[in-house]
Amino acid sequence: MPTSMKALVKQRAEPGIWLESVPVPTASTNEVLVRIHKTGVCGTDLHIYNWDDWAQRNIEVPRIIGHEFVGEIAAIGPGVRGFEIGDVVTAEGHITCGICRNCRAGKRHLCHQAIGIGGGRDGAFAEYLVVPASNLWKVHPDIPAEIAAIMDPFGNAAHTALSFDLIGEDVLITGAGPIGIMAAAICRFAGARHVVITDVNDYRLELAEKLAACRSVNASRESLDDVVRELKMSNGFDVGLEMSGNPQAFNDMITHMYHGGHIGLLGFLPPATEISWDDVIFKGLHLKGVYGREMFETWYKMTQMLRSGLDIAGVITHVYQVADYHQAFEVVHSGQCGKVILDWQ
Repeated sequence: MPTSMKALVKQRAEPGIWLESVPVPTASTNEVLVRIHKTGVCGTDLHIYNWDDWAQRNIEVPRIIGHEFVGEIAAIGPGVRGFEIGDVVTAEGHITCGICRNCRAGKRHLCHQAIGIGGGRDGAFAEYLVVPASNLWKVHPDIPAEIAAIMDPFGNAAHTALSFDLIGEDVLITGAGPIGIMAAAICRFAGARHVVITDVNDYRLELAEKLAACRSVNASRESLDDVVRELKMSNGFDVGLEMSGNPQAFNDMITHMYHGGHIGLLGFLPPATEISWDDVIFKGLHLKGVYGREMFETWYKMTQMLRSGLDIAGVITHVYQVADYHQAFEVVHSGQCGKVILDWQ
């Protein structure tokens, strides 16, 4: 076992991250050491790279960032059961306390003391990562490594979409980022009737059409009113998945929801966002905030959907070697991409 490793470190409180040599961590009681194979670059990582207001409020430096990964177990700490060296794994990125009311009730995704890999503790953009064994998820041999590396954001999409009955329903998704695109594919796979996705990024809208056979709408050029008429929808949308973080898109969604409709909120909307509360009240809309994945029911459903024919491989558009990480972040920043992978092997 080496004593040092390469890692992408947020070393200073300023824009940028740096490829550095740092000590290999040691697995303690109930922990494992994972040799990282591939990692996915997330929008959160871009926030940290840019050192924007959100990152300044939430990240302490120095910090190894990154939370989307796949790898194999390289070492096992005392007390770990059910895993062996060489197992291919990914992991739930939220480490929960285990003793609060929600954790004890089996609702670990609602733990108010959760900390994130790559945020509250060192993350996966490194050759090795230490993670609690209770957070691990064994990767089924049917699932390719590139897909396993993005199970975390795929889980965001699955948790949001599968919160509601989708069979025969009309679904509106605002935000055609990688998570929105994967959500569209899930809705189609789960039996939705019409799936409409909106954005202003033509690259990602085209990617959504290819991956999910959905109706894409560039909101800067086309009206949802026209799309509703085109699809011969007599009423509004039954299910809304807000994944843009854009107040105008969210208001457009509320306007076009059917009475009694359900909305899942995954995008981070600005604190000052204003909506039509009259529409929420008089339409009897149901709003659900979504954060992360249900532990571990979402993980089970993700695995079984992938093994049953759901194909999300097309959402991965770029793969870079770790040494080219600057290019990877530039592509993510440009928006002319789906998911971007860093290869650590």
